Amino acid sequence: MRPVLLRYPIITLTVLVFVGVVTALVMGAESTGHWAATIYVAAFISWTLVRMVRDVLRGHVGLDILALVAMIATLAVGEYIASLIIVLMLSGGEALEDFAGRRAKRDLSALLDRSPRTAHVLEYADADAGEAIHDVPVDEVKIGDVLLIRPSEIVPVDGSLLTETGSFDESSLTGESMPVTREAGGEVLSGAINGNRAVRIRAIRTSEDSQYQQIVALVRAAEDSHAPVVRLADRFAIPFTAVSLVLAGAAWALSSDPTRFAEVLVLATPCPLLIAAPVAFLGGLSRAAKAGVIMKGGAVIEQIARVRSAAFDKTGTLTQGRPRLIDVRPGEGFDADELLMLAASAEEYSSHVLADGIRRAAEDRGLALRTASAAREEATNGVVATIDGRTVTVGKPAYVTAIAPDTPRATLDVGEAAAYVAVDGRFAGVLVLADDARPEAASVVSWLRSHGIERIIMLTGDVRSTAEAVGHRIGVDDIHAELLPPEKVRLAQDLQPRPVMMIGDGVNDAPVLAAADIGVAMGAKGATAAGDAADIVILVDSLSKVVDAVSIGRHTLRVALTAIWIGIGLSLALMIVAMTGIIPAVAGAVTQELVDLATILYALRALRGPRDLA
Repeated sequence: MRPVLLRYPIITLTVLVFVGVVTALVMGAESTGHWAATIYVAAFISWTLVRMVRDVLRGHVGLDILALVAMIATLAVGEYIASLIIVLMLSGGEALEDFAGRRAKRDLSALLDRSPRTAHVLEYADADAGEAIHDVPVDEVKIGDVLLIRPSEIVPVDGSLLTETGSFDESSLTGESMPVTREAGGEVLSGAINGNRAVRIRAIRTSEDSQYQQIVALVRAAEDSHAPVVRLADRFAIPFTAVSLVLAGAAWALSSDPTRFAEVLVLATPCPLLIAAPVAFLGGLSRAAKAGVIMKGGAVIEQIARVRSAAFDKTGTLTQGRPRLIDVRPGEGFDADELLMLAASAEEYSSHVLADGIRRAAEDRGLALRTASAAREEATNGVVATIDGRTVTVGKPAYVTAIAPDTPRATLDVGEAAAYVAVDGRFAGVLVLADDARPEAASVVSWLRSHGIERIIMLTGDVRSTAEAVGHRIGVDDIHAELLPPEKVRLAQDLQPRPVMMIGDGVNDAPVLAAADIGVAMGAKGATAAGDAADIVILVDSLSKVVDAVSIGRHTLRVALTAIWIGIGLSLALMIVAMTGIIPAVAGAVTQELVDLATILYALRALRGPRDLA
């Protein structure tokens, strides 16, 4: 960490010049002080002018013109102490922004600081030598490596627990404050903190693909992104500059005193616009991260604050995403266990959420799954695999019917879904699963509707009867079912009013998440493709975090705009007073520093979040 004096050299130099000028005045060398201040401020003006021209060439017209005119005016009328204070104020704004920014980003930075960097890899030479521990960079851990996790250490990569039991703090991943206990064979996520005894895990993913590193990558993207605060400030820049110059010119014209022009302009410096709004947006990003919601930059905050339509995927988003098998209905010539074994063996090659339920049911029944000699997945439709020389198709009724025309439609109760199975082109049976709606889904839909979201729809690839059963239960009546990914994208693009927020979780949701104005991925279960395509990733397996995201976005934008208006309002009021001549230039410059401080302190309110999240 560099010393403060070296980190902000312009501040240091300005303070030294200021002390030197004041010393010269005290010693009676007023001319020396005057020339020293004039030369230094003129150099600073030249440097500011070069930066301003560079910004204009890049297409950005900012607020530096006000400060530039104020410095020139104060020098022109001999108020060189005031001109030095303006220089100090502008250069000090960098330090103030840095301090406030670090405070606003503390929760984002905490995630980065905790990122594991090394792993203890266990190597076994022979029975006599026993095991050896080698510390390696976390990026060098390979799938299959056995790792030692010492008490209170952070798990470096996702792994399978080898020790009989282990206790882990997953609060940084899930928001759950209570430690969780994992049994041997259970998955342990990177970023979790080990309990009070050492455990061993076997790496199942590399560092790059592990849960915590994906979170860190999202956080870095959020940190490095440029919030729309520049655009937000620029909306006010031109009118604020014009009004300030008109007031200063009017004061000069009415008083016939050029000093009055400088006295008004020193109160028009633009720090509230340039600093307060960025601090508010950083505070919002940090507050969201603390709540388990990663927003990829300030532009996302502004968009979600203005959202007017919401579209939901069904499976894994509005439902719990862990369907359980409740019935096996074999066709003629097949028994239940054979049907389930063949379907589960084929579903080994599918990423669909129903596939996981079928595989788990087969494991629970002790059925030995077979390896396919060939397999392919047809996105959103089903999977085809060659098992023991037989072609097994598992999927939607329309897809399976195209292969096996004798496929009948199953009768399903409310909330049930079916996977249809065909073997060698002949109908083999139906597997019935149930995926319950999330307990919080209805309250989330109700909250969105009562807080200005004008249209709420469901976009799903599931059959209409199942989609309608879930939708009606949670309060969504506008339902579009049996959709392919391109159809979801088209509907999201055409949805009105805008902006549109799309919430999904699976790989097949990535295109529609990218197409929406705001894509929200339920990333707690590691949906990498969806997380990459989304603007917001929810780290906690709870749909209620969508409410948190909207609330934080609206609160942050409200704080940023209020901070800007506080700065503008105070500056304009003080400028009007200064037109009378009762605020000297030096006093005006010092007063403007207090205005800057007030707006920045207000902007930090974004860290606290809306009241209902406190």
